[in-house]
Amino acid sequence: MKVLHLISSGGMYGAEAVILNLSQALNESSHSSVLGVFSNYSNPNLQLHESALREGIESNLIPCNGQIDGTVAASIRDLAARTKADVVHAHGYKADVYAYVALRGTATPMVSTCHNWLKDNPLVSFYGMVDRFVLRNYDAVIAVSAEVRARLLKAGVSAEKIRFIRNGIDLRPFAQAVPSLPATSDCANAFTVGWVGRLSNEKGPDIFLQAAARVLIDCPDARFVIVGDGPDLNKINVLIDELAIRKNVLLTGRREDMPSVYASLDLMVSSSRQEGLPMAILEGMASGLALVATAVGEVSTVVLDDQTGVVVPSEDVESLAAGIIKLLQDPTLRKRFGNAGLKLIEEQFSAQRMTAEYLHVYDDVVATKDVARRSGLKLLASTDKSEMKRGGK
Repeated sequence: MKVLHLISSGGMYGAEAVILNLSQALNESSHSSVLGVFSNYSNPNLQLHESALREGIESNLIPCNGQIDGTVAASIRDLAARTKADVVHAHGYKADVYAYVALRGTATPMVSTCHNWLKDNPLVSFYGMVDRFVLRNYDAVIAVSAEVRARLLKAGVSAEKIRFIRNGIDLRPFAQAVPSLPATSDCANAFTVGWVGRLSNEKGPDIFLQAAARVLIDCPDARFVIVGDGPDLNKINVLIDELAIRKNVLLTGRREDMPSVYASLDLMVSSSRQEGLPMAILEGMASGLALVATAVGEVSTVVLDDQTGVVVPSEDVESLAAGIIKLLQDPTLRKRFGNAGLKLIEEQFSAQRMTAEYLHVYDDVVATKDVARRSGLKLLASTDKSEMKRGGK
């Protein structure tokens, strides 16, 4: 099975991590994976392309000039033909729409994974609506959370086409990772609390910072690390100064050494307002970290309250701060939660499990397309015979 993954990437986030993990697992088996990454004229974001090449995964750039570029569909058709892809797997609204335009009416099966739909602005919301309309015509649509599945159903995607597959990760890079973030204090209580994600409203970095300000009242030596980039970077910097916590906050930007970043943390926080199942949470737990997380999307199915972490209501700064303080002050509890979380990831969220579930979907859509193709050929042959008989008479 050869799978062509298509994405218009905004950086190295959850969808990109899924593609890399899935591609690595496919390439280590009897199957293979190829990437087609949109090279957007105004904002290329080629980190995924570069990361794939470093990992030995074939990756191809698809030039795209603006939101509407008539050459992209032709590029996708050519790439699918050249790579002899058995399945084209799109990720995100832009890839969904262009893949549909390129391959509709062809024998190539189309699969899409809906990681989430952001609502950064009215234009993105509009694209989300177009995406959901297009997905009705896909052979299979993967939902990474119950919330995404419900939205797909509401958008008119048939239940038979929707498959629920949780994200999975390759645990190997996290097993022996060495801390890479510099220590900033010799104080024994200088704990490091980490937040990883896209700097945007739905991820709640502002909530994390407000909770950090509250935590510093009880734990003045704590350090708070924000890893990632995004559209709200300037807002975050303004908020840090407004809260007067600059000396206790480190903004690292995007990092290429995430296993070592996680190894540098004592505790991890997820403060999202809207979420599916963030890869950052899975990676943190794979690193043996206890979590404090908001109860959104599928988070509560992984961060189990009082088992692998502390779960709090969304946008509740006081509860988030209280959860952080509780775990910072109890190293035994942190360790217990961290060990339980690692075991859960090993058992239920491995890249191998995720890949097996995707392969089942790929096999199904290929078989369905093949049956439809053979039925069409039989119908055509039958029609030809009928025409010949009528002609003979």
